[in-house]
Amino acid sequence: SSDVIHDSCDKAAKGDPNIKFDFCVSSFEGNPKAKTATGVADLVKVAIETAMANATSIGSIISKLLDNKTLDTYARHCLEDCSELYSDAGSSIQSGGKAFEGKDYGTANAEISSAMDAPDTCEEQFKEKKGIVSPLTKENNNFFQLLAIVLSFMDLVPK
Repeated sequence: SSDVIHDSCDKAAKGDPNIKFDFCVSSFEGNPKAKTATGVADLVKVAIETAMANATSIGSIISKLLDNKTLDTYARHCLEDCSELYSDAGSSIQSGGKAFEGKDYGTANAEISSAMDAPDTCEEQFKEKKGIVSPLTKENNNFFQLLAIVLSFMDLVPK
């Protein structure tokens, strides 16, 4: 199973410059479901679950950041938008997961791809106003990479 993870991550990293091999491997090696994966299709399911959990986690981080009463109005607005973006991304990932389970690969791909807008749009909002640094850069980058891994793994599944 470690071979399935390493082989799949190797192919994903070689096929997409957004995917770092070490990040990919570390995203799955600690996951018991990934360790029992017998093929890339099993890893897609684990990757979707991981991305879903990550979207939820980022939503919690945003909520904590919004608790800060001294937050600049513009930053608050950005975070509120990011919260909505991640909520929508979670729904898209869920739909994509269901489509993948039903072997509707086109819909799965479209749903996961649409979720990739969340981290980019979230990050860009902070850049629009000079002097405001996104407190979510690391989370946005990791989430984007997780979704890139999902898409890459889906491409590796024999159709």
